[in-house]
Amino acid sequence: MKKLMLVVLIGVLAVLTACGSKQADGGGDKKKITVGFGVGTYEEQFRQSILPILEKQGYTVEIKTFSQNMQVNPAMKEGSIDASVFQSTAYMEAINEEINADMVGIAYVPGAPQGLYSVNHTSLDDVKDGTTVAVPNDPVNQERALRILEELGWIKIKEGAGVADFNINSMEPDKFNIDIKILDPAQILVSLQDVDYGVVNGNYIANAPDRKITDALKIENTPMQHRIIVSINKKDEDTQWAKDLKAAYESKEFEEYILGLEKYDGFILPEAWENN
Repeated sequence: MKKLMLVVLIGVLAVLTACGSKQADGGGDKKKITVGFGVGTYEEQFRQSILPILEKQGYTVEIKTFSQNMQVNPAMKEGSIDASVFQSTAYMEAINEEINADMVGIAYVPGAPQGLYSVNHTSLDDVKDGTTVAVPNDPVNQERALRILEELGWIKIKEGAGVADFNINSMEPDKFNIDIKILDPAQILVSLQDVDYGVVNGNYIANAPDRKITDALKIENTPMQHRIIVSINKKDEDTQWAKDLKAAYESKEFEEYILGLEKYDGFILPEAWENN
């Protein structure tokens, strides 16, 4: 009888230990998470303000930075990262469909709007037929960029043009016959001397030591679908770590950090901060 009780006790302890290990490392209440970023300012925001908030709550966080944005979401799908901070809702939904992923957004992040910049012109009045304008090569950011040109009356976007499948054939000339140059988003800022104008994603401007978002000749009015989000796999939506990550991004502490730095002037701020 004593041997039987000992065996049962050992079995119970083994189950409890296994459950505790699962909860600590892989369950919904785990305290170790991995967050992925593309190149840009969002990792710096996280490292300097969000990370300390999470560490105070007992989290151990691994930060992974990818050299290309297209690498981030496959890593999320395969489970090598738990969350990412680099993309908009529109981009996420397009990738969900493309790679059969199931990501959701849980919080908005202070995001940098796209803007039209130039080192060769000080005014938009210099535009004419043949003016060269650099725009991003990925469909979502390219659509955003060309909407800026459409608002200026330089081009027209064809009726029915999508977002995920947007391409240069989705536009046509309006007032001018603009020469569109398609470049990797990270290359446009350093290539401004080679074109008349360029539409630059704001996070690259914020990371440049001699640039400000407010220096743009035209800043987009960023729609909600193009604002930067914290994204996770849908299966993790109700986990405690996801709730704590969301709360950190919506916290007064993070708001004060962003508002205290001049480099974030011109960023689009989360509406959740209105409740702080």
